[in-house]
Amino acid sequence: MNTVKTLLGGVALTVLSGAAFAEDQDLLVFDYSGFEDPAFHAKYIEKHGDTPSFAFFGEEDEALQKLVSGFKADVSHVCAGSVKKWEESGIIEPWDTSKITDYAKLDSNLLGSDVAADSAYFIPTDFGSTAIAYNTEEVPAEDVASLQVFKDPKYAGRMTLPDNVDDAYALAYLATGTTDWTTATDEQFEAASNWLREVHPNLRTYWTDPAELSQLMATGEVLISWAWNETYPTLVDEGFPVGFQREAEEGSSLWLCGYVNLKDGPGSEDKAYDYINGFLDASNAEVLMDAGYGISNSEGLSSLGMDALEAGGLEPIDAPILAQLPMSVELREKQSEEFEKIKAGF
Repeated sequence: MNTVKTLLGGVALTVLSGAAFAEDQDLLVFDYSGFEDPAFHAKYIEKHGDTPSFAFFGEEDEALQKLVSGFKADVSHVCAGSVKKWEESGIIEPWDTSKITDYAKLDSNLLGSDVAADSAYFIPTDFGSTAIAYNTEEVPAEDVASLQVFKDPKYAGRMTLPDNVDDAYALAYLATGTTDWTTATDEQFEAASNWLREVHPNLRTYWTDPAELSQLMATGEVLISWAWNETYPTLVDEGFPVGFQREAEEGSSLWLCGYVNLKDGPGSEDKAYDYINGFLDASNAEVLMDAGYGISNSEGLSSLGMDALEAGGLEPIDAPILAQLPMSVELREKQSEEFEKIKAGF
């Protein structure tokens, strides 16, 4: 059993997730696979008696292309780095924040703006941390006190980064002294890119999903990784000697995802608000943490207690944090193009 699940319990949620519910034809959610779990939508089910309908995508550019090509849904999950591109495509419209019950309780650091705003294109709902996961039996804690460990020749061929442009650049910006990528200059972008280019020869691979990363670390192929927080409790449960260093000298990052309101959705606008209000309800904190996600509702997150937050790699830290907030389309495209070159060895 997952360490976080052990701490949180959640018997009622387990029963709920195993129950069968009809799909509500008045609300279509475009999402990542897994978020259709009824346990995530208890409040919606309580109000409407069934779950929303879901359609799925594999990655966000694929989702955007499908929507631009005419696919219709009511709301969509998306991570913050892509929001500006979606906004500029014309497929989303602002949420009316007066209709979002717990909007004032959202962590303003995740919003990247004043929680008193009247409207917002992106409502953060779930987040996690990215930091250094390492084998504590073979890597001394002092070696991961700085993000520069990824340049240490001692661990060449035994390290890995995510095959994800946002996570990779979050690391590189932090390592080169930038903690806010929304204001990154050309010089800061170049410094981050050059840092990734220097790190590239030291890597065994770029991991593509948490299961692959856990396997790489469990077999000893990889000793040090830039990893999502869910890897930490997974390896702890397996008895693996893993540490999760979020307080490196230069800091660590927080990724965040949320929901956008799609224009001309075929379903009920009122139910779209019911959906996001149910997802953000403080009572959803436990089931999201079970799955490795923090909830953006600060009241819900604090209700879990420090033991659960530490076990999940989401405790408060005394170190810089780069929040992976929405960035300009121009910067995102520059980073994507450069990252592909770096991975190819150029």
